[in-house]
Amino acid sequence: MVSDSVEEKSRDGPEGYQPSYEGFDQQAEKEKSIGVRKVEIYSSQYKLVGKIFVFFSVFLVSYAYGLDSNIRYVYQATATSSYAEHSLLSTVNVIKAVIGAAGQPVYARLSDVFGRLELFIAAILFYVVGTIIESQAYDVQRFAGGAILFQVGYTGIVLLMELIVADFSFLNWRLVASFVPALPFIINTWISGNITGDMGLRWSWGIGMWAIIFPVASIPLLICLIHMRYRAHKSGQMDAIKAEETDFQRLGFWGFMKHLFWQLDVVGIILLIAVFALILVPFTIAGGVEEEWKKAKIIAPLVIGFCCIPVFAVWEFKYAPIPLVPMKHLRNRTVYSAVCIAVLINFIWYMQGDYMYTVLVVAVNQSTTSANRITSLYSFVSVITGTILGLIVARLRYLKGFIVFGTCMWLLSMGLLIHYRGGTDSKSGIIGSMCVLGFGAGLFTYPVQVMIQASVKHEHMAIITSLYLASYNIGSALGGSVSGAIWTQILPKELSKRLSDPALVTAAYGSPFTFIISYPWGTPERMAVVEAYKHVQKILLIVGTCLCVPLIFFALIIDNYKLESVQSLPGAEKDGESESLSS
Repeated sequence: MVSDSVEEKSRDGPEGYQPSYEGFDQQAEKEKSIGVRKVEIYSSQYKLVGKIFVFFSVFLVSYAYGLDSNIRYVYQATATSSYAEHSLLSTVNVIKAVIGAAGQPVYARLSDVFGRLELFIAAILFYVVGTIIESQAYDVQRFAGGAILFQVGYTGIVLLMELIVADFSFLNWRLVASFVPALPFIINTWISGNITGDMGLRWSWGIGMWAIIFPVASIPLLICLIHMRYRAHKSGQMDAIKAEETDFQRLGFWGFMKHLFWQLDVVGIILLIAVFALILVPFTIAGGVEEEWKKAKIIAPLVIGFCCIPVFAVWEFKYAPIPLVPMKHLRNRTVYSAVCIAVLINFIWYMQGDYMYTVLVVAVNQSTTSANRITSLYSFVSVITGTILGLIVARLRYLKGFIVFGTCMWLLSMGLLIHYRGGTDSKSGIIGSMCVLGFGAGLFTYPVQVMIQASVKHEHMAIITSLYLASYNIGSALGGSVSGAIWTQILPKELSKRLSDPALVTAAYGSPFTFIISYPWGTPERMAVVEAYKHVQKILLIVGTCLCVPLIFFALIIDNYKLESVQSLPGAEKDGESESLSS
């Protein structure tokens, strides 16, 4: 993960990157937040071999949460089905996405205030507590509560892994470094299906075991960060930072909490959560066997949610001392293009993926092992493609052409999935379509993240990366709510057209995995359900195909930065353009 000259640069460092302050602009260093200066000092403690061990430790952490993510995706569907509330799967996903979107900028700012190590420990705690609650839940409400706490921790872990690999890499190798947390998908794609297949429907232990596995997998990275911290303190490089932290302590508890309140823009975060939660969640629960659109519990949240939108805009643009939305950066063409792309990525993905596992099991007659592997093919192919691209870009230095081509591949894939969406003869077509989708994703998802990081200084990298990753969660919330609304509004009606018994409709809709045990493949009842599923999946995929058009548009207008062998480009944030920008 290094170029020919990286070993020399890891000793000397490009100007403005290593934190030995001799010859640097002292004022510029003081303007950096404590967390950024900490990680720069930590990075200087390790040479090439030490940094390789850091990346390996990141890989271990990512392997654990990546495998957990694959397995939990399956068992979340199994859990909601066991409560006879399978249709609420999208509701749980929307709630998690809303928390994830709001949590990204919070973690970014806290990591700049306190440091990466401190936030990593906090994220592990949320991850473990949420997992325990989720695994022991006996109804969908408690399961959702555990899922929220888990998502708070998971969001922080994912963001911090991306920040750490960016802190320890140069721009031309940033794409390869960014794929380190994603590399475990190459392995997990094949073994996650075996795990879920062997464990069957025992979802409680399938989720709960990660409360033990994940903290153990995090130990090597914790040791690295603590060791770097120890060496930095021993060398005296942390003395200036310790003095500033002492100044914070003089504020007292309430004084510091007030400072943190404005630093994090708590008002903006609350309003953002309100907007997405109150608008998106009702769409996923208003339908079903009995529609509930006219009930107050649906109308009231929607009205309040829409009223919160102008309030949020006025607060952010006019009154927030430190806005949650960094308007200076949003004027940069690369930033707002990347943010829109991130929203569309998950919006489109959820159109085909939110109920894909259920469709594969129920409407394509696949085993849990096979269905899990097929849904994981996307990640498998995208990681291989992106890693190879990263090695090419380390020399080529440009990304835009690959980004545009990748978005076009998504349009092709969604078209294929419209054709292959049900019946045993569609298995090969779905596999091919998922591979095309993954190939395209490898060419533009992480590359867009590298481009948005290249557009800003290291000081602002955390917040801008969090904005990009938060946009993924916004896309997830939009995609989950739209897919959930389509599923809950249309599927019960389609089932009723094909099944004369209302009890069968309720069973097929609320507990599909139990239903298919009683009605195996080939029975008239099962094939009627297959046709209903094919109809709903077609509508979802048409929506996703239409969304590919703006995705390609934003890929075309993104800037084409030349990725130099530096931590951040010298001309970043200068008049919204980089001095290294190539037309």
